[in-house]
Amino acid sequence: MPLLSANRGESYTITRIGGSAEVKKHLEDLGFTVGGKVTVISEMAGNLIVNVKETRVAVSRELAMKIMV
Repeated sequence: MPLLSANRGESYTITRIGGSAEVKKHLEDLGFTVGGKVTVISEMAGNLIVNVKETRVAVSRELAMKIMV
């Protein structure tokens, strides 16, 4: 399922990252890698606040749809 559909407060493993090569590189630079853990903290102004690699990151709804957990 896409990260956008994930329950708040639960930890998930990233199974796939979609999108163009540029999008994949950008997400990788933010810490989103296949096999990595991610937790949705909250939603704010249409963006998801997530915890990835001990860091909180805001991702847009569009990017969250490309991250499969």
